[in-house]
Amino acid sequence: MPRVHLVTTGGTIASRVDPETGAAVPAVRAEELVADVPALGRIADLAVTELFLESSWNVGPDKMVALARVVRGLAADPAVTGVVVTHGTDTLEETAFALDLLLDGDTPVVLTGAMRDASTPGTDGPRNLVSAARIAVEPAARGLGVLVALNDEIHAARAVMKTHTTALGTFASPGTGPLGAVDGEGVRIHARPARTPTLPLADPEPRVYLVKMAAGMDDLLLRALLDARARGVVIEGSGAGNVSGSWEGAIRDLVEAGTPVVLSSRCPGGRVTPTYGAPGGGRRLRDLGVISAGALSGPKARLALMFALGAGLDAAALRAYLDRLGG
Repeated sequence: MPRVHLVTTGGTIASRVDPETGAAVPAVRAEELVADVPALGRIADLAVTELFLESSWNVGPDKMVALARVVRGLAADPAVTGVVVTHGTDTLEETAFALDLLLDGDTPVVLTGAMRDASTPGTDGPRNLVSAARIAVEPAARGLGVLVALNDEIHAARAVMKTHTTALGTFASPGTGPLGAVDGEGVRIHARPARTPTLPLADPEPRVYLVKMAAGMDDLLLRALLDARARGVVIEGSGAGNVSGSWEGAIRDLVEAGTPVVLSSRCPGGRVTPTYGAPGGGRRLRDLGVISAGALSGPKARLALMFALGAGLDAAALRAYLDRLGG
């Protein structure tokens, strides 16, 4: 049988309700998680590593890079057909994208999780786990980069996002759609996008911050980041990439201080385009030296900037990399 290595990190798929508090908490150890899904044994010879047992909102870039090191080692083993990672859904899209930035092999790496904890009737965890294992052993999944599999859909890490707080079909890829699906007939791959350009596996630069624009906000947060000597700033602007006109001075000062400023959009679909010339408009921001994040969301642009700075890219290389990545 093909061999799949499962790496568990906690999340709802590994949570159950504490009877004393009524709150769901990570409690299901890796061996129990596998034992509860006997169908996995009919798909692959399964090996298991429990890396940590966390709620995903507590999984930061430091844990993401630790996970990347583990997965890289597993994926390099010629005996391993694929790797499955279980993860909480709140930040699953960020961890998947971080792995996509840092892993460059062809071995399938599939992240999955659950929207209903293990003690809730109708939990979706077992089905998602089986689907992920089926994808991990599917030859057509090789070379696709890091994948996300929930609710019988397969998504690319660069495009996927959580779109609903509680629905089973929460994960979607606005503007591109899923790469494929899992059904009773097997795994169907119907799109093969270009691979995410990767970075050297290095510790991320921690002092990179995300600021979301809302109508009428002043530049207080940007000035605070300038005073604190932040190493990088990502702005989620409106529409095609615009901000309040009052922000221009602070943005200019950040760029002149050598702090890279990257502009994404708060819209879930589309890309940043430098179109408008009114104060705060995208064309003016480009002329100030702001770097476009293209189609990347704000959280993903932040991760890209953190890992690019951690890898030591200089200003020119950083701009060139983000131009390729956001395309």
